[in-house]
Amino acid sequence: MDLVIVKLYGHPRAREGEFSFQLVADGHEYHLLNTRMETTPLNSKKGQSACKDGEDCQENGILQKGLTGPGDKAEAGQISNGYSAVQSTGMEGDTQNSIPADNVALGTEGHQGERETWTKKMDFLLSVIGYAVDLGNVWRFPYICYQNGGGAFLIPYTIMAIFGGIPLFYMELALGQYHRNGCISIWKKICPIFKGIGFAICVIAFYIASYYNTIMAWALYYLISSFTSQLPWTSCKNPWNTDNCTNYFSEDNVTWTSYSISPAEEFYTRHVLQVHQSKGLDDVGGISWQLALCTMSIFTIVYFSIWKGVKTSGKVVWVTATFPYIILSILLVRGATLPGAWRGVLFYLKPNWQKLLETGVWVDAAAQIFFSLGPGFGVLLAYASYNKFNNNCYQDALVTSIVNCMTSFMSGFVIFTVLGYMAEMRSEDVSEVAKDTGPSLLFITYAEAIANMPAATFFAIIFFLMIITLGLDSTFAGLEGVITAVLDEFPHVWAKRREWFVLAVVITCFFGSLSTLTFGGAYVVKLLEEYATGPAVLTVVLLEAIAVSWFYGINQFCSDVKEMLGFSPGWFWRICWVAISPIFLLFIICSFLSSPPELRLFSYNYPRWTVLLGYCIGTSSFICIPTYIIYRLIVTPGTFKERILKSITPETPTEIPFGDLRLNAV
Repeated sequence: MDLVIVKLYGHPRAREGEFSFQLVADGHEYHLLNTRMETTPLNSKKGQSACKDGEDCQENGILQKGLTGPGDKAEAGQISNGYSAVQSTGMEGDTQNSIPADNVALGTEGHQGERETWTKKMDFLLSVIGYAVDLGNVWRFPYICYQNGGGAFLIPYTIMAIFGGIPLFYMELALGQYHRNGCISIWKKICPIFKGIGFAICVIAFYIASYYNTIMAWALYYLISSFTSQLPWTSCKNPWNTDNCTNYFSEDNVTWTSYSISPAEEFYTRHVLQVHQSKGLDDVGGISWQLALCTMSIFTIVYFSIWKGVKTSGKVVWVTATFPYIILSILLVRGATLPGAWRGVLFYLKPNWQKLLETGVWVDAAAQIFFSLGPGFGVLLAYASYNKFNNNCYQDALVTSIVNCMTSFMSGFVIFTVLGYMAEMRSEDVSEVAKDTGPSLLFITYAEAIANMPAATFFAIIFFLMIITLGLDSTFAGLEGVITAVLDEFPHVWAKRREWFVLAVVITCFFGSLSTLTFGGAYVVKLLEEYATGPAVLTVVLLEAIAVSWFYGINQFCSDVKEMLGFSPGWFWRICWVAISPIFLLFIICSFLSSPPELRLFSYNYPRWTVLLGYCIGTSSFICIPTYIIYRLIVTPGTFKERILKSITPETPTEIPFGDLRLNAV
């Protein structure tokens, strides 16, 4: 008898041991309704006795079935532990048949490689919050907010979060938690032809690790340099300073001209980055050994934080995810007490309603919320896959999204109170002070403001510690997404060699970052940030949303969520997943392609050929998707139509934990 569990009814939080499921045996359909079951381990004597000579026993502990004896068909149907199975009446009015007691037994999970789970729920929440709240919340959101209408920008930002960012965030958490796989092997259970999405995510993660950790290395260099009585970026008397260095915080009367350069800017550009020794991307110069050592230190911390899996990284995030909030609170209080702070807050929040009529504002809002929440990087799939099956991922999605958005908003006050103080000291408008964007906002403007506060050394140390911890969380998450994906795809090769595989990944990422550690490395970081990740990730998530909603099926996906949570997503979520979120992503992609960013860093204008180079780098990850589609259609047997159908049909069932049972959902 060929027997398959087709559908599991009810919910594991029903009365203990009670459930219903549907069976298909020899072409007939059976239902087991409102039954209670006492499971028996397969390695017990009772379990072994169910498999006698001539019976077919499945060894993995999911199902056991035996051959039907001649006299069994007349007997009342019984599951092996005493529960009846009733066959559904067919179209032809078939009589009720049954499954003999000695034919079917359900056993407990038998494999040894049980998937690890988070030790505590808070480990998961802090890990996801730490991943979502990164350096971009501190430097990107405040700049984009004031550039796009101040307080008015919060309207498109909130709309894009509700209809685009949060639904995609929720979808990835639900997918990872239900299927319990990384970003590569999960597609076998959803839509195999899109497996290339997983490989593309891994390539993107490599590019991110190649430049993101370099930014943390800069912060580490600043942190080490902060352990002095006088911070080195407060004086113009250092070997790296030029004649244009002007310290307007000095007691002498100085005049700030268009040629003036602050000591903080020269420390950043001429001492830390040493960009003056590079002519641009066509001549990046040698490697800075100081930054190379700092990067090696960062990767060493990363390795020993994730080498054992979520059991260790879940503990580390209790420090790295909470510490930034303590520091942000301290800096917010300090910034609010500075002279001129109100000018910065007014500039930050003063609404410009005319900006809402510009398309670019809505594009920036969509891009900001997307990259802030971070779907499409494989991280949410990986982290959620270590959750318990019935964890309320819906609640998690809402909580972490709100925390992330509020952190961005709070960071704006932290930054702009200080910018208002800087404007007061320079006797300039806040708009003149706030010209620096990206890392320069942190390493030049904010560093300079801190240096001229009372207790400057203390504030510098805690500020750059905050920058490092913000970055570490995201690095943990990005690499864990890749590691989980590969371990799930090749469990027999790497499952028992995780430490060695993690070491190989970390070493590879370190060597990949060497180009960003050169004297012109800042130019490489800017190029990778703009082109290597943005468009590629947007395209990946667009295809992911289409594959889940249109191919796997929105009804099937919502049914999966109901099995986990006990309730099905409402019409709002369904509409967002099927239509609004894909349109949201397509909107951003088209806007980027129609007007690619013109790159400029310091006084260096990127030549036109770098745009082509950027597109090539971005395409190198995305190309994995069409390449795998072609490969899949070639190796799949049958006619072209049969190949298509097989390629979009899930290959392997998802194993659903059910108490001590592991049931295959087919």
